[in-house]
Amino acid sequence: MAEEAVKTTSIRTRERPDEFRQAVLNRLRSAAGHINGIARMVDEDAYCIDIIHQIQAVQAALDKISLMVLDDHMHHCVMHAAQTGDEAERERVLGELREVFETLSKIKK
Repeated sequence: MAEEAVKTTSIRTRERPDEFRQAVLNRLRSAAGHINGIARMVDEDAYCIDIIHQIQAVQAALDKISLMVLDDHMHHCVMHAAQTGDEAERERVLGELREVFETLSKIKK
């Protein structure tokens, strides 16, 4: 699979509740540990299908994290942009969402 550069935007931050941040970090750490386990499986010549199943599990975990962050983004950043009356900001945020879904549709093909 060809690697694509991850598109980054200017540095923007938003303070999130500690419980949300901790839940995301816990899931990311779990996925990272799982990836390390997959690397060990490859190193130990584990059965191909077993490796693929583990990769699929990590992908599902990352999809869940992505949905958590997207939900947070829609409830806070998108809603804020819609409520401020700043048309340029609203369009910027909506454009970001469109780009996320365009990228997702390319990946799923």
